[in-house]
Amino acid sequence: MRKWSFVLLASCLSALSLTACEPGGSPGSDGPAAGGTGQSRLNVVKNRGFLICGVDGGIPGFSFVDESGEYSGLDVDVCKAVAAALFDDPNAVQYRNLDSTERFEAMRSGEVDMLSRNTTWTLSRDTSVGIEFAPTTFYDGQGMMVRADSGITSLEDFQDLAVCVEAGTTTELNLTDNMRERGVTFETVTFQQADPAYAAYAEGRCEGMTSDKSQLLARRSTLPNPNDHIILDVTMSKEPLGPVTLNNDSAWFDTVKWVTFALFEAEELGITQANVEQIAQTSENPTIRRFLGVEGDLGTGMGLTNDFAARVIKHVGNYAEVYDRNLGTGSQFNLPRNENELWTNGGLLFSPPFR
Repeated sequence: MRKWSFVLLASCLSALSLTACEPGGSPGSDGPAAGGTGQSRLNVVKNRGFLICGVDGGIPGFSFVDESGEYSGLDVDVCKAVAAALFDDPNAVQYRNLDSTERFEAMRSGEVDMLSRNTTWTLSRDTSVGIEFAPTTFYDGQGMMVRADSGITSLEDFQDLAVCVEAGTTTELNLTDNMRERGVTFETVTFQQADPAYAAYAEGRCEGMTSDKSQLLARRSTLPNPNDHIILDVTMSKEPLGPVTLNNDSAWFDTVKWVTFALFEAEELGITQANVEQIAQTSENPTIRRFLGVEGDLGTGMGLTNDFAARVIKHVGNYAEVYDRNLGTGSQFNLPRNENELWTNGGLLFSPPFR
């Protein structure tokens, strides 16, 4: 009996030693999420030499491409932050404009390495779609835009009226739920892409346009007469938006996750694009020294360089700088941060310890 117990114990220990070497068990390890190659996406991206990032491309303040082909926005800066961490170069990115119905398939097929495309974190997407949500970079809520002279002041006023909405989004589902709860009979006019949806609204084919409030604010600025449109004082949902990777690739997910956390942590520590190099040279604070890679091996433990966070802040800035230039005081929107403040300022943004 003792002999068989010993054999069983030895078999279990042997199995444990093998599983400890399985994909995702070590930094930069191979994994099934790199298009079937058996490599972690982290290794694929590093070997390729640039990041492929899926974005919307049509939302000012989040991801917008201008006539010269330059991309800007909060979502774009998250892509740049990942590239900066990997390559010390925020421009080592190729962008893919993806509509709401094709974004997840682009992830699954390996066309893009990650999404940074105003994507809402939901249970079904986190489980059945096969994707992982990195930290939320913008807390939003669904709203409704109408013409200022329409007389519409609430969702109940949409009885027998039409609402334009982008197909394949949580927006469409939330709209149906809210109208059903209120007993409002209305018409949904759906579009595959955002551009024709907003064009239809501008042409008067629907009385309302619904999306995340931040997107409505950004898109209103592109309408011929922005002041002719208002956003109702109604919130139909919670919309936590952030970057996304594919399931079952912990090394790549950890990279995107901790690069995002670095934006929050830098703001909390008072580290900016302007002072990061000086602080790295002079600070005696152990927390700051670990965060910037001056001491310790937090980066190499992930398959990155130890100064990955310093690279991010040097090239992109901290979260406050990213927010201000794209959505806040340095932008055309001057949008208050509200829930998007740090936890120390009453907001929801929080980074676990860098140690």
